[in-house]
Amino acid sequence: MKELLRNNLVFIGLSLILLAVLGLALLLIPTGELHLLLNNSHTHTRDIFYRYYTQVAEWFPYLLCVLLLLFGRIGDGLFATACMALSALSTQILKHIINATRPVTWFANNMPDVQLPLVDGVTMNHWYSFPSGHTTSFFALAFAASILLTKTPMMAKQHRTTGLLLQAALFVLAALGGYSRIYLSQHFALDVFAGMVVGLGISLLCYVVFYRYKDQKWFNFRLFAKK
Repeated sequence: MKELLRNNLVFIGLSLILLAVLGLALLLIPTGELHLLLNNSHTHTRDIFYRYYTQVAEWFPYLLCVLLLLFGRIGDGLFATACMALSALSTQILKHIINATRPVTWFANNMPDVQLPLVDGVTMNHWYSFPSGHTTSFFALAFAASILLTKTPMMAKQHRTTGLLLQAALFVLAALGGYSRIYLSQHFALDVFAGMVVGLGISLLCYVVFYRYKDQKWFNFRLFAKK
């Protein structure tokens, strides 16, 4: 565990800072006001970017899992696959238990005079808001990718600076994914906060479970090993 924290210090540190800032905002600012504060910077370019970027969470994590299973170590592939599968399962269970309203429904019921800036071409959802499944996928994938990258000997030793920069980049990509859900008014900040916690927690749990077997023959097996 110490090795994990040391090798992924930048990604973990930035994630904790964002959680702290967002958590403080959730405590101090009412739900509707916070959403409007975070959702008031719409432009045509941003509309296009966030409309398509948010969809990355719907297919790229699973493509990466397949590629790892086919061309990487089986253990790494199973680790990434477990991260994505368990994060998706966890969010769906929580969504259906809590069944919170999405922003468009919440504002219609609580602040009917407010017209949310919506993005053309985005189908708005009305229920199952908490937590944000897309945010969970973004952060589960980014944390898993950070773990996989920083575990390579080259990144851990010879190119330490590159590893730190990659961790920062992965965090930014995940944070943009989380923010896209607020920007598109598909989720509240609380949903994104919870999605971050679930995504990070699931990847941490999977690391603890899978990398106990890192020295086992099956863990290091490759379907297309070099001969």
